[in-house]
This record gives sequence, C-alpha cells and structure tokens, in this order.
Amino acid sequence: MISGAEPLLRVEHLRVEVPTRRGTLVAVDDVSFSLAPGEVLGVVGESGAGKSLTGAAIIGLLEPPLRIAGGEIRLNGRRIDNLPYEQMRRIRGKEIGAIFQDPLTSLNPLYTIAQQLTETIRTHLDLSASAARERAIALLREVGIAGAEQRIDHYPHQFSGGMRQRVVIALALAANPKLVVADEPTTALDVSVQAQIIALLKRLGREHGTAIMLVTHDMGVIAETADRVAVMYAGRLVEIGPVQRIVADPHHPYTAGLMQSIPRIGERRARLAQIDGAMPRLTEIPPGCPFNPRCPKVFDRCRRERPDLLPAPGSDAACWLYDPATPGSDSSARQQGVVADAR
Repeated sequence: MISGAEPLLRVEHLRVEVPTRRGTLVAVDDVSFSLAPGEVLGVVGESGAGKSLTGAAIIGLLEPPLRIAGGEIRLNGRRIDNLPYEQMRRIRGKEIGAIFQDPLTSLNPLYTIAQQLTETIRTHLDLSASAARERAIALLREVGIAGAEQRIDHYPHQFSGGMRQRVVIALALAANPKLVVADEPTTALDVSVQAQIIALLKRLGREHGTAIMLVTHDMGVIAETADRVAVMYAGRLVEIGPVQRIVADPHHPYTAGLMQSIPRIGERRARLAQIDGAMPRLTEIPPGCPFNPRCPKVFDRCRRERPDLLPAPGSDAACWLYDPATPGSDSSARQQGVVADAR
C-alpha cells in the first residue's frame, strides 16, 4: 500500500462459494488485501485462480449460484458486501467503476455513445442534459478519442476495439468513482493498443487519485502498470508485495515459475521454463498447500498443512519455506544470523 495513505478498499478473509449437487465448492478462499487512493494493485494468476471472481465480489456482480459466504469488503470504511441490491447498484458506477475484457459486452449496440455516457452520468450526478453531454465529451477527450464532439454521436460498431475500450474506460469514470476494477482490460487488444491503455490507466490513477484493481493473467502488464502485485492460485493469495520486488525476486515457487516463463530481451535460453501440471479443479484441490503437486520445492509439511501468508524478504508469501520452524528456511537462516550477530 502507498505509504501514509489510509486504505480506500479493504478486503478481509473473503470467501466465495458455489453450491453444487456434489456439495459446496470454495472458489475464493480467505483472501485479504487493501488498496489505497491512487494505487494500482495488480491481481495475477492462471485461468481459474479466482482473480475475476474476487473483482466481481467487490463490484457486487457475482452470478448466482456463486455467493459471498464469509469475510468483509469495506469501501471507505463502510461495509458493502452485505448491502441490498438497490443500494449496491447506486454504489456501483458512482463509487466503483468497472472495466471488462470485451468492450462489446459493456456497450449497447443499439444506442449511441452519447446516449450511454449521458445516461450513466445523469444516473449518478445531478446534471442537466446539456451539462452531461459536455462532461461526456470531456471524458472522451481525456481517454484519447480524437474528434470527441463528432464521435460521441457514433454507435459502438463504428469504433475499433481499442477505441471501444477507451469508451468503456470513460463510462467507468463517468461519475468520478474512487475505485475502478479492471478485469483483463487489455487482453483482446493489439500490443501497441495495450501499451496506450496501460499508460491511460496509470495516468488516471495518478491525476485523479483513483484506486485501480487490475485483474490480468499477463505479468508483463502488471510489471508495467502496478504499484503492488497479488498473486493468486486455486482461489488463494500465494504472494503479495511491491511489484518491483516480486518481479526481481519472487519468493513463492508459483510466482517464480510465472516469472521464469516470461521471455526476456537479451537472454539466450534453449527453451522457456514451464510449470508442470495444471491448476486443480475446485473439486480436486489437494490438502495442504494447493500448489504442492506442481511445486519443485515441495516437502512433507506442504502436503499436510496449508500455509498462510508469511513474511518473506520484500513480500509476504504463503509458503512453508518462510516459516522460522522449517529447517533451512529463509526465516530460520535470518534468525540464526541475528543471534550470531548478537553474540
């Protein structure tokens, strides 16, 4: 979290369940983190890790039968996970904005951009029709759409994919929200357009003090955009900390595997490293650490006991390698060094 800033968003022990005929499955399990004004938190992991479900729980858009079964979500100190639908709908849009992967699912093809933007603005802000249109044009300019005065009366199909995503960002910012949840906002875009959208999100956070939760599977996007990164695996947080520290020196074996699978300019390797195996299904999450069947550093305790987040150098990692009680662990070695120095 940005030093000295009070958390805008606080997620504590979030648990999302889905009842099935075979029993209740846990899709997000005991996830806790906070987000400060102006901060970008990247949430990364493979498909099925629980990233998007965590974002949907915060926005209040979990699709039944998914449900929040435990924990709390607080925005500016106010609990929002237990609000009635209508109260949450007023918060969504005004205080929390959302950007989704496919802009066509966020835009109605039958209405012009002007109609969609002004309706959103007037729903949440006390503005006249003309003032709402002026704000809509200003928003389109801000997100980098040239000729906003003319283009505002166009329909979604008249925009390219990158331009549509900019319109969606303008919609998310229409009522000056304090928090924006961006779920894979650059996945469907060309690399050059991705870079423009990333730069736009960073600028909005910096200039407006908007907190951004950026959900993605792309570690490169996280490294370029985020202040902190939260790595998820099988519905649980496995590492969280400053992005520079985690990119340069990841501590959880899963995070290390993600980083080693990214090609690097100037580095010659015969082949990229890969993480053997696949993310477990919700019905097949193993006991102990959920990563243990794929982990190159697994030992007996990993198969029996689930680790919580433990202090590691520069981050927190849910790995028994950082438990002082583990022989040869990093924490154990640091403690021995402190005792030796004291002598």
